[in-house]
Amino acid sequence: MMDYEQTIDYLFNQLPVFQNKGAGAYKPGLETVTALSGMFDNPHKYLKTIHIAGTNGKGSTAHTLAAVLQSAGYKTGLFTSPHLLDFRERIRIDGEMISQAEVIDFVETYRKRAGDIEPSFFELTTVMAFDHFARHGVDYAVIETGLGGRLDSTNIISPMLSVITNISLDHTALLGNTLQLIAAEKAGIIKPGVPVVIGEDSGVRSVFMAKARETDSEIIFAEDRSMFDCFEKTSDSIIYKSTPWSDIAGELTGDCQPKNASTIMNALKKLSDLGIKFTADDVREGFGNVGSLTGLTGRWFKVADKPLTICDTGHNPGGWQYLSRQLCAVKSRLNMVIGFVNDKDVSSILTMMPRNARYYFVKPSVERGLDAAILKEKAAAYGIEGRAFGSVAEGYKKVLSEAGEDDMIFVGGSTFVVADLLSEL
Repeated sequence: MMDYEQTIDYLFNQLPVFQNKGAGAYKPGLETVTALSGMFDNPHKYLKTIHIAGTNGKGSTAHTLAAVLQSAGYKTGLFTSPHLLDFRERIRIDGEMISQAEVIDFVETYRKRAGDIEPSFFELTTVMAFDHFARHGVDYAVIETGLGGRLDSTNIISPMLSVITNISLDHTALLGNTLQLIAAEKAGIIKPGVPVVIGEDSGVRSVFMAKARETDSEIIFAEDRSMFDCFEKTSDSIIYKSTPWSDIAGELTGDCQPKNASTIMNALKKLSDLGIKFTADDVREGFGNVGSLTGLTGRWFKVADKPLTICDTGHNPGGWQYLSRQLCAVKSRLNMVIGFVNDKDVSSILTMMPRNARYYFVKPSVERGLDAAILKEKAAAYGIEGRAFGSVAEGYKKVLSEAGEDDMIFVGGSTFVVADLLSEL
C-alpha cells in the first residue's frame, strides 16, 4: 500500500490534472465518472446536495452556504477546487478535511477495482468526495463544479437546489467563446423540477430562462429580488442592512461580495422554502465566520499588516473588474506581485491593472505557469513596467525588501500564485 505522499504523487502524476496540463486534462462527458461512481455503489445517490456553478463567486457562495448550514447544526459536506496548500482542502465535512488515511484507502480501492476505467484527476476526486460524504452520513453536501456545468464530473448529482453565480469569458477554448455559449454550459446543471438561483444574468437571461422552461424548474434571479436595503463597508466586514435575518456582518470584504451575498441570501430563502430550518443567528454566524467554519481563504485575504499585504485568487476578466476597482482606490503606494497561467486572457486583465503601482512579475510553480519574462513583455505593451522574477517567493522577498511600512502589497493573478505565497509564508 502507498503512503500518503506516494498517493498524492499518484493523483497528480499518473492522472490527467487540469492545473498542470490545462485543456489536455479536460475530459468532457459523464460516462467515465458515472462508471467510476458505480464502482463505489453510487454514493451521490444517497446525498442531499446543493450544486454551485458560475465563472466567479462560486467558491465564496459555496463556502458561505456551507457555513450557514454548519451553524444550524447540520453535518455539512463541502467539495470545492482547486486547493491552495493541501489536496485535502477540496473535501471537507464541517470544515474538517478528509483524513490522509481515507485518501489512501479510497485510491487503493480504486486501483484494485479500476479495470479499464481511466478517470481524470478531477473525476476521481469528485467520486472520492461523494464517497466520503455518504460514508460519514452528511445531512447536506454543497458541491462546486470544477469547470462548466453540463459536462462537469459533478453533474451526475440530482440536487435539491442549483445556483449559478454569474457568467463571464473564461476557459473559452473549452466552454465557448461567447457569453451565450458559456451560459448554456453552466445552465446544464439545471435539473428537471429543481429550482435554480441565478446570481447575475450577465446579459444572457434568455439562455437560463429557456433551460428552466425545458426542465420545468423554478428560476429565481437574485438581481430581481433584493435581500438587503444597502450595505456598508467597515475595515474588516461588510454590513448588509435589513436582510430577512436583520443586519448581517459579512466577513468577506472584496468588492464582488455584495453580489455574492445577494445570491447566497436568495439561495438561503429558497432552501428555507424547501424545508431546511435555520435561524437568523445561524445566518449571521455563517456570514461572519465563513473562514474559520469552512477553511475558506484567498479571497481579498490579509496576510500581513505592515506593510499591508493582501492576496486574492481572482484570475479572469470577470474577477478583475472588481479587483481593479478596489486596487485603484488604494491611497498608499501600491506594489503588485502578479503572475498568471498561460491559457488565461492576460491582455484583457492587463487593461484593468492599476497604473499607479510598482510591478513584480512572477511565474507560478505549475506546468501551466506563464513565464514572468513573457508577462513582462505583454504588460509593457499596455504601458505597465516592472521586473520579472522566476518564482513567487523570489518576487515576494524582493518586494518586502523595497516596500515601506505604509505601502500596500497585492499578490495575485492566479490561484497558484496565492498558493505559492501561502506556502512560502
